[in-house]
Amino acid sequence: MSDIGIVSYGAYIPRYRIKAEEIASVWGKDGESISKGLGIYEKSVPSIDQDTATISVEAARGALNRCSIHPKDIGAIYVGSESHPYAVKPTGTIVGEAIGATPELMVADYEFACKAGTAAMQTCFAFVKSNMIKYGLAIGADTSQAAPGDALEFSASAGGGAFIIGKDNVIAIINKTCSYTTDTPDFWRRAERKYPAHGGRFTGGPAYFKHITNCSFNLMKKVNTKPEDYDYAIFHQPNGKFPVSIARKLGFSYDQIKQSLMVPYIGNTYSGATMIGLSSVLDIAKSGDRIFLTSYGSGAGSDSFDMTITDDIIKLHRGNAPLVEQMVNDKKYIDYGTYAKLTDLLYWE
Repeated sequence: MSDIGIVSYGAYIPRYRIKAEEIASVWGKDGESISKGLGIYEKSVPSIDQDTATISVEAARGALNRCSIHPKDIGAIYVGSESHPYAVKPTGTIVGEAIGATPELMVADYEFACKAGTAAMQTCFAFVKSNMIKYGLAIGADTSQAAPGDALEFSASAGGGAFIIGKDNVIAIINKTCSYTTDTPDFWRRAERKYPAHGGRFTGGPAYFKHITNCSFNLMKKVNTKPEDYDYAIFHQPNGKFPVSIARKLGFSYDQIKQSLMVPYIGNTYSGATMIGLSSVLDIAKSGDRIFLTSYGSGAGSDSFDMTITDDIIKLHRGNAPLVEQMVNDKKYIDYGTYAKLTDLLYWE
């Protein structure tokens, strides 16, 4: 069996930004206190014509531009998101048609809060390993929602990442992956509701920290590694403090996570968060580097990955698509009124 892993990757972050202080100015002192506590300076905002489908297409095109894979060789597309533009109509078919991968293609939309993208990676990995497909495309993307004035409004943002999984010209071998899942209702959105609800402080200890801790330790036990064996680490980043705290708890240093830590500058892209963090690491990774990743999705569960960068990373045309740093720095600030208009914030039926 050949090594299986990431063959190419792409990411997309909308250009519009709103500063946390601009949101806080609308909601007063409570807003200022919330924004400082989250460790988020600003967040990305989708334009009026951007949604999970368009973000997924841009990220997928970036992945294809970096390699020589023909779209028809992609046998499966799985798009993970909690903001699919249609309740009944798959996002994946739009992506497949846009990149020229249809019609001999398996497609499904995934939902598991913020870890749906890494679940898609696991599915593609399994299909490639079973020889059912040559390449699979796993996407995690969101234009996340938050009720006006809620603490989530300071973090909920937009963006996504796409990864082509295969066994030829692999740039990052997936050595091992595992998951840890329980029924922990820390965050939810009922059918037909526009905005999600959350359990406040309950989203921390019993939810985020418990699942990432257990999943991470389980993976390191399976592959017999320690935190110091890795060059980079990526953790789900709902705010600026949680990933730093969990890294410290697990024994990882700030230097190991800083390349992936995008949330202070673009907010929480939900299903795109760990995908964009991994894309940022792959933007600079060198042959032999070892990467540790653990995602988190409310409801609740985590997926962990142990990956090793190969010599083929130098063959990848990384410059053929925007780097994460370039997209983070390419921004245009908007005021709260424009933000409300672009995100249809005050719409109700």
